[in-house]
Amino acid sequence: MNKAELIDAIASGAKLTKADAGRALDATIESIHKALKKGDRIGLVGFGSFSVSKRAARTGRNPQTGKEIKIAAKKVVKFKAGSDLAGSVNKGK
Repeated sequence: MNKAELIDAIASGAKLTKADAGRALDATIESIHKALKKGDRIGLVGFGSFSVSKRAARTGRNPQTGKEIKIAAKKVVKFKAGSDLAGSVNKGK
């Protein structure tokens, strides 16, 4: 499912116009983006949670040459599925 298909599904499920559903989706994504940028955790009961985690600097290898390279530390976004979502995926609902 791509963004356009998701907007169509939101519009039909919530009885909104596609334009309203698109604005609602964009606002939701922007709010999640801003919260994660601040380092906040976002929990959506039944769906899952988004969080920011720090990944330490480490040494890796260039697969072509075998030469060691330094990989810088960075922040990564993590998503953990909620029990309702995980259960429905596993049961094929």
